[in-house]
Amino acid sequence: MSVQSTMKALLAEAPNSPLRIADIAKPVPGEGQVLVRIKASGVNPLDLKIRAGNAAHARHPLPAIVGIDMAGIVEEIGTGVSGFRRGDAVYGMTGGVGGIQGSLAEFAAVDAALLAPKPQNLSMREAAALPLISITAWEGLVDRAGVEAGQKVLVIGGGGVGHIVAQIAEAAGAEVYVVDGASKADYLAGLGATPIDRDAETVETYVARHTGGKGFDLVYDTVGGKGLDAAFRAVSQFGHVVSCLGWGSHALAPLSFKAATYSGVFTLLPLLTGEGRAHHGEIMREMTKLVEAGKVMPKLDPRRFSLADTDEAHRLIEDRQADGKLVVEID
Repeated sequence: MSVQSTMKALLAEAPNSPLRIADIAKPVPGEGQVLVRIKASGVNPLDLKIRAGNAAHARHPLPAIVGIDMAGIVEEIGTGVSGFRRGDAVYGMTGGVGGIQGSLAEFAAVDAALLAPKPQNLSMREAAALPLISITAWEGLVDRAGVEAGQKVLVIGGGGVGHIVAQIAEAAGAEVYVVDGASKADYLAGLGATPIDRDAETVETYVARHTGGKGFDLVYDTVGGKGLDAAFRAVSQFGHVVSCLGWGSHALAPLSFKAATYSGVFTLLPLLTGEGRAHHGEIMREMTKLVEAGKVMPKLDPRRFSLADTDEAHRLIEDRQADGKLVVEID
């Protein structure tokens, strides 16, 4: 029986060039790594920025394999790895930045610390949608802000990160509100959140209506720009604002005058620096518990994509036509 020595992978060769399927050497797991046969790769807006050469903060020079999130099957165990066996179904945020091979390939040798057992009630496609958005949500909501039962939590933007923030906050016993377009109201209400129409109400109006003018205990901004400015105005005295998109110039006075605090979230740091990777694996294990308990479920766009269709998935994100997370299935 011959041993497979090559694999198919999708290469981004130059800024904005078409992605190309190529046969390249199959990786070998080193110390602390496992070889994963990738079944599904989550698509994130950052992939498009890297591909366009517009993501210096991701430090992923082209040509490269992109794809940050994955779900798959453990194929081989490297030295020094415990806790995983061949055949285990796993998921995690494992590469696609910092020069680390991404997940748009048949195999990847990944740091075992970044992995967790895949939720048993999710398909590979569903699981691959979760890692980046879940870690980003958890780091802000739990690690930075210490969300507690009974708090009023405002989420600005109910998309990828936002819909997970809302579900984690709800699971923690918080009173959750989400600002987004009217078209998402029914979905957000189904999560247990109170939807707020961003086009129908000013910040001051919804702060008055839902908090009696006091403001929200915790505000998680997933939009950046005007979203972060709104968060500073919506937070309560001694409250806390978290943002995963701190781009732009912002006046801090609305925050300072309330003696409120701010935390930024940069989810890529453990991949880029090598520090804190085990915590990402721990977060994914906590997410597995929440998913299996029926507390968290990713929203997926119903359209399906293979490696050969990845360009189309990227176009949908670029044109803001995705209705939920997009995932590439690798067969």
